[in-house]
Amino acid sequence: MSYHNPFTPPRKSATFDDYTLAEIRRAAATGIYDIRGAGTKRKVPHFDDLLFLGASISRYPLEGYREKCDTSVVLGTRFAKKPIHLKTPITIAGMSFGALSGNAKEALGRGATLAGTSTTTGDGGMTDEERGHSQTLVYQYLPSRYGMNPKDLRRADAIEVVVGQGAKPGGGGMLLGQKISDRVANMRNLPKGIDQRSACRHPDWTGPDDLEIKILELREITDWEKPIYVKVGGARPYYDTALAVKAGADVVVLDGMQGGTAATQDVFIENVGMPTLACIRPAVQALQDLGMHRKVQLIISGGIRSGADVAKALALGADAVAIGTAALVAIGDNDPKWEEEYQKLGTTAGAYDDWHEGKDPAGITTQDPELAARLDPVAAGRRLANYLKVMTLEAQTIARACGKNKLTNLEPEDLCALTMEAAAMAQVPLAGTSWYPGKRAF
Repeated sequence: MSYHNPFTPPRKSATFDDYTLAEIRRAAATGIYDIRGAGTKRKVPHFDDLLFLGASISRYPLEGYREKCDTSVVLGTRFAKKPIHLKTPITIAGMSFGALSGNAKEALGRGATLAGTSTTTGDGGMTDEERGHSQTLVYQYLPSRYGMNPKDLRRADAIEVVVGQGAKPGGGGMLLGQKISDRVANMRNLPKGIDQRSACRHPDWTGPDDLEIKILELREITDWEKPIYVKVGGARPYYDTALAVKAGADVVVLDGMQGGTAATQDVFIENVGMPTLACIRPAVQALQDLGMHRKVQLIISGGIRSGADVAKALALGADAVAIGTAALVAIGDNDPKWEEEYQKLGTTAGAYDDWHEGKDPAGITTQDPELAARLDPVAAGRRLANYLKVMTLEAQTIARACGKNKLTNLEPEDLCALTMEAAAMAQVPLAGTSWYPGKRAF
């Protein structure tokens, strides 16, 4: 005979929680896997688990406005004739025209230009609006080769060979048919209105030796002027960074699993890849082992939200960061003012799981002309520039407090960790100790 204690509420399973149960029922009812945009939503060790050790007696801080703290960065100094000079180490990551509206791409270009930084094309090719409003534009060279042509390679200021992305290392993105408009179809040489899945690997090379040949081809096409980036998803950062350097990259872009605005399977996003925090130190170690740290620049992306995140990434050894999700929020995506319309889509402002549907009320992740017209690219560009300015000032404030006259002078010694996991991943001491998991005793 069983007896239920009326004073004890029913206990739900931690393994089979409400979300898991709902997903099982949805899969059973539809036979279709779930697709969404953006990076992982699960909680993973992140920059919040690190703190800076400001200067006091043992370290000397910079004095207010009397002493300068340089925020500039130069990318592509290894081989390119024309390296990129940026006023801030915060760049805009690749997000395609197709996934985003033309107005959104224009806004990103305007904002990046006002802030003195670069923006990146994404998987859909280069639009005239984006090129026209981006002082510094990085052209992404992806497995799909959508819109790829020598003219646009030469029009770009740098070329980013995309091997993988943080939200889906080893997998390709999706663009549903409702976002394949006439213009998108023409640029990508695809049938209008048909779902599209990007290739997960490049069609003409299978390893680092072939990549080296491809990079040389790109250099010949662009007369060795443009910096060549290689972007990898966070999976095996030490070896991928080392092989990218061996292949001749000027810049390595490393994307953790909190990054990625394009759509793919939810199960992929949540279960493949590594947290951004876990990716940085192995990549830096690879550069150091090859004697190439600061000679080949490292850009970190995936979950960068504030100037503190920027400063922490730089302290761990990066030269710059890239933002995607945060940039979309800055120009107006997921704004609560559209909550009623988000509710009609079955979501809510801040969930950002509707980006792939093409019905974005904010006019950003859509190809619907009426919705896209809601976004004023001039005003949105100013918002992005304001956000980038604030982030830069925040990072600069922290660097000053640590006694650094340049953002990239921040170092691991300036950090401590709040958790064992963060200490192990970042290889900085647990707060109040001089030890982190895996540190060798001498």
